[in-house]
Amino acid sequence: MKVGPRPAGREFFTARTVAEALAGFRPARRTAVGGVPLADALHRVPAGAVPATGPLPGFARSTVDGYAVRAADTYGASESLPSYLDLLGAVRMGEAPTVAVRPGGAVGMPTGGVLPEGADAVVMVENTAETMPGTIEVTRPVAPGSGIVRADEDVAAGAALVKGGRPLRAPDLGLLAAAGVTTVPVHARPRVVILSTGDEVVPPDTATLLPGQVRDATAPALAGLVRDAGGEPVIAGIVSDEPGALRARLQEVLPGADLVVVSAGSSVGARDETAGAVAALGDVWCHGLAIKPGKPTLLAECSGVPVVGLPGNPLSALVVFRLVGVPLVWRLAGCAAPPPEPSTRARLARDLPSAAGRLDVVQVALRDGEAEPIFGPSALLSVLTRADGYLVVPEPATGLDAGTEVEVTLYR
Repeated sequence: MKVGPRPAGREFFTARTVAEALAGFRPARRTAVGGVPLADALHRVPAGAVPATGPLPGFARSTVDGYAVRAADTYGASESLPSYLDLLGAVRMGEAPTVAVRPGGAVGMPTGGVLPEGADAVVMVENTAETMPGTIEVTRPVAPGSGIVRADEDVAAGAALVKGGRPLRAPDLGLLAAAGVTTVPVHARPRVVILSTGDEVVPPDTATLLPGQVRDATAPALAGLVRDAGGEPVIAGIVSDEPGALRARLQEVLPGADLVVVSAGSSVGARDETAGAVAALGDVWCHGLAIKPGKPTLLAECSGVPVVGLPGNPLSALVVFRLVGVPLVWRLAGCAAPPPEPSTRARLARDLPSAAGRLDVVQVALRDGEAEPIFGPSALLSVLTRADGYLVVPEPATGLDAGTEVEVTLYR
């Protein structure tokens, strides 16, 4: 949807719901693919399924300490009437068996040892006794397959070790290592360029503030959210409110970006340059989300690069970027769906009013199973730093009563 320059004095809103934004604003851009060592692959997104070249574990093995047997030789065994089997030898860890199991015989097994030929089960050592040299008694029967894993029970040859489009977790790395995979083809980390705007905004290392000046608190916080989502943040400085300055800066950073985030420049007002600058360079998908806080959010695409324009207040900017921007970073990295955030259930400590037709995001502190809402102006970052997580009041609701069980998304 191409949106032209805004008429003077008129609000520039094409509002959408958050659900519409998550479902509808889906840029096709994906980062490049390259191989990374297994040690650096945690939380990276594979470009496709990685197949197993052979079965895993690759041989039938014991899952317990005990004796490899033919299950039929143990049928009917009990403590009062045990089965007696000849001890034929033992399997050593890391070596191929040198003895086979014949009818009426047993072979000693360590956990993880290779199942010898002729055996179809392993009886646990706790259910046996060696009453005389060369003979064991079995006091409990076993079924075929008990105490063992098949050669392909973990992964069959040709099956996917890991799927494409899902961030790699620690167990995935272990499975890849077990299959001998030491390099994984993954999407590059999205390069997220963060631009701050406003004549009143100064760098965080400014020692003394002049009247009306504020240090740029939003950009470092946004960079943290980008890193959490597997992206590579690039804090690209502060753009003045001078007409045309933002458009010129966007033209400079777009060629090297996978995503551009404009902080503090999308509030509706006389100095709002974001919408006009972005509209001059690309397509504005929406300017306005039905959410509190964070309504004046802009979503657009310029030269194939998605652009997110955030509200000026730090709390609003961080809340909306977590809901809309973070999934976008994961999507650019080839992730089919963002990893779920940790959550918990709690009882609402007090009545919570809301307005129908918008999504309300409320910060909460958790105490003894209760969620206590934390309120404050959207310019105050301390509202977020004091919160353990947040809850969402859906668009149709006009509020929640005290005692209502709510789901709280936790901050990590």
